[in-house]
Amino acid sequence: MKNILVTGAVGQIGSELTMELRKRFGNDNVVAGFHRTKPGDILKNSGPCEMVDCTNFEQVKDVVKKYNIDTIYHLAAILSAVAEAKPNLAWNVNINALYNVLEVAREHGCAVFTPSSIGAFGESTPLDNTPQDTIQRPSTMYGVTKVAGELLCDYYFKRFGVDTRGVRYPGIISNETLPGGGTTDYAVEIYYEAIKNKKYTCNLGKGTFLDMMYMPDAIKAAIDLMEADPAKLKHRNAFNVTAMSFDPEMIAASIKKIIPEFELEYDVDPVRQAIANSWPNSMDDSAAREEWGWKPEYDLEAMTKDMLDVLSKKIK
Repeated sequence: MKNILVTGAVGQIGSELTMELRKRFGNDNVVAGFHRTKPGDILKNSGPCEMVDCTNFEQVKDVVKKYNIDTIYHLAAILSAVAEAKPNLAWNVNINALYNVLEVAREHGCAVFTPSSIGAFGESTPLDNTPQDTIQRPSTMYGVTKVAGELLCDYYFKRFGVDTRGVRYPGIISNETLPGGGTTDYAVEIYYEAIKNKKYTCNLGKGTFLDMMYMPDAIKAAIDLMEADPAKLKHRNAFNVTAMSFDPEMIAASIKKIIPEFELEYDVDPVRQAIANSWPNSMDDSAAREEWGWKPEYDLEAMTKDMLDVLSKKIK
């Protein structure tokens, strides 16, 4: 039986991943690790929760020893827009904390899942059908930490045999938890505003294409990769994964099919726009499909229908 620790378990991905892991492996076998934000009732009452500041090596080690952890889903991170405002914090959380997790994993024989991002690419990377293996020269602190994290995980696998695995997530869209300072946040906020106000002001410009993924597929990707046969993994870390690519006009059009009166306006944030412009329009995820059978279940139309169905019941 697996004993799993999820760091960043109160975050956008972590909160839903933790519940799915508890459903699959048993509530008592999945520890929700949190730091500043305390877990809500559902997370708190369904299984063990522990305060884990991943920048503190001893805290990570103590929780791993207490629960005999063998698998860590390390999701604690500072996201792109916040990272640009607080680069020192981003480096500390995204790199120093990852180093601590990998060191604990090395000492205690844990497997580690660590997500990277489309932010690991930069303006010199091919923007369309971005290859799995290509130049990575990001111009943001978030991107720098993601590239460094990919290399660090590769190093720990090759040097110490730590079973590290990871994906490069695109923008993640969820109907459960609001995003926390990412460049792709608009693609979540637009659905909430469509239901509440029938109008949304987008901080990214028309024609800004970005890879996106619905949360059920993001969770599926993480678990599928960790459950995959390691003998088939040539890349192990930083697999490109994607489900759809769209710009604000396309997501607005999908909403208008259900809410015809919806209106989209623009007030471009130059910082977020610059970040988005340096990221791929679409990624080639053929390596993930070939090596561990990655296949998303949601496209834009299916996601929009489900988002609006769920949020209309939640908001009203």
